[in-house]
Amino acid sequence: MERCSSVSRDDSAPCSSPPPASPPHILPSPRHPPPVPSSSPLSALTPLPPPVQRGSSLVGAMVDVSKWPLFSLLSNEELSTIRQACVFGIYANEAIYITHSNEVFVFGCNSSSCLGTGDSLSTIVPKKLDFLRGKKVVSLSYGSGPHVLLATEDGQLFAWGHNEQESSPSVVWLTSSMALTHDGEVYAWGYNNCGQVGSGNSANQPYPRRVTGSLQGKTAISITCGQTSSMALIDNGEVYGWGYNGNGQLGIGNNGNQLQPCRLTALQELCISQIVCGYGHCLALTDEGLLYAWGANTYGQLGTGNKSNQLSPVQVMQDKERVVEIAACHSTHTSAAKTQSGQVYMWGQCRGQSIVTPHLTYFASTDDVFACFATPSVMWRLTSMEHDDFLTVAEALRKEFDSPETADLKFSVDGKCIHVHKAVLKIRCEHFRSMFRSQWTEDQQDVIEIGQFSYPVYRSFLQFLYTDTVDLPPEDAIGLLDLATSYCENRLKRLCQQIIKRGITVENAFTLLSAAIRYDAEDLEVFCFRFCVNHLTQVTQTGAFWQVDGGMLKEFISRASRCGAFKN
Repeated sequence: MERCSSVSRDDSAPCSSPPPASPPHILPSPRHPPPVPSSSPLSALTPLPPPVQRGSSLVGAMVDVSKWPLFSLLSNEELSTIRQACVFGIYANEAIYITHSNEVFVFGCNSSSCLGTGDSLSTIVPKKLDFLRGKKVVSLSYGSGPHVLLATEDGQLFAWGHNEQESSPSVVWLTSSMALTHDGEVYAWGYNNCGQVGSGNSANQPYPRRVTGSLQGKTAISITCGQTSSMALIDNGEVYGWGYNGNGQLGIGNNGNQLQPCRLTALQELCISQIVCGYGHCLALTDEGLLYAWGANTYGQLGTGNKSNQLSPVQVMQDKERVVEIAACHSTHTSAAKTQSGQVYMWGQCRGQSIVTPHLTYFASTDDVFACFATPSVMWRLTSMEHDDFLTVAEALRKEFDSPETADLKFSVDGKCIHVHKAVLKIRCEHFRSMFRSQWTEDQQDVIEIGQFSYPVYRSFLQFLYTDTVDLPPEDAIGLLDLATSYCENRLKRLCQQIIKRGITVENAFTLLSAAIRYDAEDLEVFCFRFCVNHLTQVTQTGAFWQVDGGMLKEFISRASRCGAFKN
């Protein structure tokens, strides 16, 4: 099951074979719930009330989706169109994304027809879901099998993917789902062996049924699900759980399953603002930024410093600053949290290791933890890309390079001007820091003449200070290597050497070797020398070889001889 403010579901056993492909379905209104046969065509049934995104919504993170390997299949142009995305599936091999124009695309393995394309064919080329044309997605969640639930702004709830029922002794995926309406009512349906549907019995539920009992008259603002357990957060901060409880994941002080919602009385003195579920554990965050955990702890996913299950909520990260966000996912045993200052912690199963206490990372978001350390590397929520009009510091600097509108200084090289900003140069380069702090005449000039280096070389150097990148052919990189040596820019020097190594050919090898010796680039010198020796016959027939001064030529022949280059 995956947490969401509008849709969610769970899972249990592995499957033996995928079911036949069927088109996505619009689920009927829970107030009039006739069963939906798996062969029924896609049709506009009575919609759910518009789903609400409150409390611990899946939507809202601003992340870089290229951190998930699956998105490396897309071009930069395609990536730039993405507004929201979700990676899901048993092996994180399926993805769905929504563009800025509200078009929905899918790609990946398509297990159990979970891509909603009407077939079971895998695709590495994104396919548009035409049945969602003209609709705005407000919430999305996925479960095992896999299967997907998607809610639109007009209140419709779509479902597709795995839909197996227990009809034979064979082992199959058995799933259940939940939905939260705009009015705060919780509905559930599907497999119910442990009471995860919350109906008061263990009979399977073939269509959406309202979860009542202790939830009667209460307004839920968030729902979340584990393997075969369900949780709901009420608008007054109360937490209720039902379903499987073998590891204490309901947090009620025992490990007995619950067929109906049961309040977590251990949290009754606290106001919970967010709750998430992992495979068999739960995390809850109070409105004061305190973190509590309970349930399964085989991999240290509770962060308590040991691997003992907890039947009741226990506080973790007491020695850390205020927590503002928590993260977990039904298909993993990984936990993550973000603090008020932006520090991101992870614990649990992380790339095969069991981390039993919260570990400080260098990530910027909890989503990065799941991209890099969760197994599988799914997304724990529907993530959002940066807005079109938002620029990071790096992007803003890149944009303003050579911009006459904002520059306060110009360099004139070979009769051409390059527009820059004194502050940026002082921050990025010791050479300019000295120039603009001392009594250098350049500090008083609006235009600085450069005669030692060519325009392409000097422009590339200044652009490097804004972008950390270099884009020059190997021959020009020699001149930039000279500049980097003169200005004591060691990182730039290393980048130039990399460019030269990647661009070395028989024709330019000896020229590059000469430059490496002249600019005292020892690593590059060794590389070029070996290349020349390995291609000695061809190199000695080039014009560059015979144009060098006699002293260097003698030194090269001597070194090559000592290396055995002239032995038969």
